[in-house]
Amino acid sequence: MLVNERSLRWGIKPAVFLFCLLPLLWMIWDIIQGELSPDPIKDITHRTGEWALRFLFITLAVTPLKRLSGQIWLMRLRRMLGLYTFFYALLHFLTYLWLEQQFLFSEILIDIVKRPYITVGFSAFVLLIPLAVTSNRYSMRRLGRRWQKLHKSVYVVAAFAVLHYLWLVKADSRDPIIYAVILIVLLGIRAWWQRRDMRL
Repeated sequence: MLVNERSLRWGIKPAVFLFCLLPLLWMIWDIIQGELSPDPIKDITHRTGEWALRFLFITLAVTPLKRLSGQIWLMRLRRMLGLYTFFYALLHFLTYLWLEQQFLFSEILIDIVKRPYITVGFSAFVLLIPLAVTSNRYSMRRLGRRWQKLHKSVYVVAAFAVLHYLWLVKADSRDPIIYAVILIVLLGIRAWWQRRDMRL
C-alpha cells in the first residue's frame, strides 16, 4: 500500500492522534457519568497505567511491522505513539503523586524504597523522560549514534513496566504474563534480525 505525504499528514496522523486520545476521553466521560468503581483513584491509576503499557508495546511493534510489511511510512507514527506512551505514564504517575499520596514526598520516598513494584515503576518512568525529551529531529541530529543507544533503553523501560504490573497484581497475573510474552517475542525478533543482518 502506497501512502503519500498528503494522506499521511492530513489523514492517517490525525486519525492516529485521535485514536490515542480516546482512552483519556473515555475515562473522563466515565468520571463525569459516575461509572467508576467505589474506588475511583484505583480505577484511574489502573487505566492510565495500562494504556501507557499498551502504547509502549504498540510503539515497540512499529519497527517489526514496518520490516514485515515494507510500509516505511509506519515509522512516521512512532514518535507520536512514543509521546502518547509518556503522556499516559505521566498521568499514571501524577495520579499516584497527587490523588493517592497528595504530594506527601516523605511517604512517596518510603514507597519507592520499600515497595518493589513502586521502585521499578518509578524507574521506568524516569527512564522514559529522556526518551520523550529527545524524540525530536534536532536531538537525533545533535546526538547522532548516541541517540540510537539512548533509545534502546526503551526495552529496559518495557521490562520494568511489565515487572511493575506483575508485582502489582496479587491474584490474576494473566495480563502481565501476556505482556511479558509479547516483550520476549519482540526482543527475540529483533535479536534474530540483528544476527541475520550480521551474517549478510
